[in-house]
Amino acid sequence: MAGSTYKIIELVGTSDKSWEEAASIAIKTAGESLKDLRVAEVTKLDVTIEDGKVKSYRTRLNLSFKYQK
Repeated sequence: MAGSTYKIIELVGTSDKSWEEAASIAIKTAGESLKDLRVAEVTKLDVTIEDGKVKSYRTRLNLSFKYQK
C-alpha cells in the first residue's frame, strides 16, 4: 500500500450567524477549487464588534487536502 501526502492551508470563514456557519462557508468555498478535502481543524474563534455588539463570527481553520501530482 502506498502512502499519501496532504497539503494544509489556513482559511478564515466569516458569518453573521455563528462560528459553525463561518467554518462551513470556508470549507464550501475551498471545495469549489480544491479536491479531496480531508480534515478541517478549528484553530481560533473570534468575533468582530461594532457599536458594542457582535457584528460577525470568524472561524480560523487548517484544512487538509490530498496532494495531487
